[in-house]
Amino acid sequence: MADDTGVLLEAVAKGDEKAFGRLYDLVAPRVFGLIRRVLRDPSQSEEVAQEVLVEIWRSAARFDPSRGTPTGWILTIAHRRAVDRVRAEQAAADRTRSVGAASLDTPYDTVADEVTGRLEREQVRDCLDGLTELQRQAVTLAYYRGHTYPQVSKLLNVPLPTVKTRMRDGLIRLRDCLDVEVTA
Repeated sequence: MADDTGVLLEAVAKGDEKAFGRLYDLVAPRVFGLIRRVLRDPSQSEEVAQEVLVEIWRSAARFDPSRGTPTGWILTIAHRRAVDRVRAEQAAADRTRSVGAASLDTPYDTVADEVTGRLEREQVRDCLDGLTELQRQAVTLAYYRGHTYPQVSKLLNVPLPTVKTRMRDGLIRLRDCLDVEVTA
């Protein structure tokens, strides 16, 4: 298998689509299995496996046989992507928890607080109006209605990469409109 994988990976690096098809058939089950063990969620595992295989197609030329086996390189990419997804999910859950806790600890007792909140909501609405229709729909579905990117993709009948791009662009435009400082 390792010899086949190496030969196929070399051909993929040269843009051979048929070789990629054979490489896909050869490694996809192991890639999915590894990712599934890390993520445990079948749909997220499928999504991450797809991202990994696209990355292999795009970066096959970067494989260095002096640093390891082709299968090891591919499975390392898969493991890293799966761990990145776990970390992203954990960070999102932590943010949600901290926002929920903060909202419980911050009562709006004063008129000044209520006025400030209203002004901020109006500013957000104005900034949302400055987005394209697809950006506004995607941001609204994800951040106000709690849908995941794949769910937004399905609801809007738009490919997932397009949703991710529109969300990123929309959030950048919102950040700039709201004049929010980003801290590293």
